[in-house]
Amino acid sequence: PESLSPDMVSSPPCSLSSLPLSSSVRYFVKMAWAWTFCLLLPFIALTNYHLTGKAGLVLRRLSTLLVGTAIWYICTSIFSNIEHYTGSCYQSPALEGVRKEHQSKQQCHQEGGFWHGFDISGHSFLLTFCALMIVEEMSVLHEVKTDRSHCLHTAITTLVVALGILTFIWVLMFLCTAVYFHNLSQKVFGTLFGLLGWYGTYGFWYPKAFSPGLPPQSCSLNLKQDSYKK
Repeated sequence: PESLSPDMVSSPPCSLSSLPLSSSVRYFVKMAWAWTFCLLLPFIALTNYHLTGKAGLVLRRLSTLLVGTAIWYICTSIFSNIEHYTGSCYQSPALEGVRKEHQSKQQCHQEGGFWHGFDISGHSFLLTFCALMIVEEMSVLHEVKTDRSHCLHTAITTLVVALGILTFIWVLMFLCTAVYFHNLSQKVFGTLFGLLGWYGTYGFWYPKAFSPGLPPQSCSLNLKQDSYKK
């Protein structure tokens, strides 16, 4: 489903669907969590070990990526089920002629039909969640002090640049989704799920005990260790 009428969607020359390699762009966005995971893994490991010197704390902090993976899987499964239970199979994109014999989206598409249900924007959810998680984890940068001639400095700098570029791409793709894809309610619900995933972890759970913990922020190692124990 699109946020504008089909005629209006096809007319803008800068529409994402009209861009060269648009299928590759869509695939890149669908893999947003994989790209975010692969860059945050070494970034969290290097910066948190440099600041705390404790392998146990680093492993604890790396578990945020497992939590993020769980959030991604659960939310996308919820979206898929909602679209399934609220949808029907039609003979054309104009939603004419219901095919009642097709009870699933996959079966409908295999038989040349068009499935229409409440399709919460998975891109709005994922791009929001990934961008906010990157920003949260990069908040340690003002604490990181490294020798410019050391290989650790080069590694962290490279990861910072890559994460910055990735965040810019996620924001740009979020804006493209907001303009050209889904209707308003589907985008709002997707974004709200992304905000809920971010606030439920970094704003509510991670500051508490028995959690992966927040990125190290205190000025001394003792204070950092104490903050994890609270």
